Amino acid sequence: MSYQEKRTIVMMITSALVLGAYCIYAFGQVQAGAVIPGDLKFWARTVLVFIGIGIAATIVLQIIFHILMSIGITVGKKIRNEDLADEEINKSIQAEMIEDEMDKLIELKSNQISIMVSGFGFVAALIAVLLGNSAVMLINMVFISFSLGMIIEGFAKLYYYRRGIRHA
Repeated sequence: MSYQEKRTIVMMITSALVLGAYCIYAFGQVQAGAVIPGDLKFWARTVLVFIGIGIAATIVLQIIFHILMSIGITVGKKIRNEDLADEEINKSIQAEMIEDEMDKLIELKSNQISIMVSGFGFVAALIAVLLGNSAVMLINMVFISFSLGMIIEGFAKLYYYRRGIRHA
């Protein structure tokens, strides 16, 4: 499995954990009766907090991932060839983590899919409000659709890394 695939899996897991934590916390608060379901301040604050948590978790987990990936490459190279110089190991690490044109194309294609999912979710949230649902529903639908968009983007990246991209 390539570096990009592993990095994508870490991002997907992070997004899924943040979305799961949001659902457990927010809807748990409603079920426990700790918040009135129509309280916009609670929902706005909760979404903003979880956006911050998502950003922080992504940064921390990506740093940890890169450290572990570098250690893994170093150990693997040292096991295969104990006489390998540190400079050669650093070159191997950099070569493993480099992005080429195909990676950028995969990034663009998967971003398009993510934006489509998020956009459809946003439009669906607006339609839900037009049909008489509350603004709380809008906030939740938008947050969940953007989170699902990120997760689906990860699946698209994995698909494209495995199957390749056909040029139109």
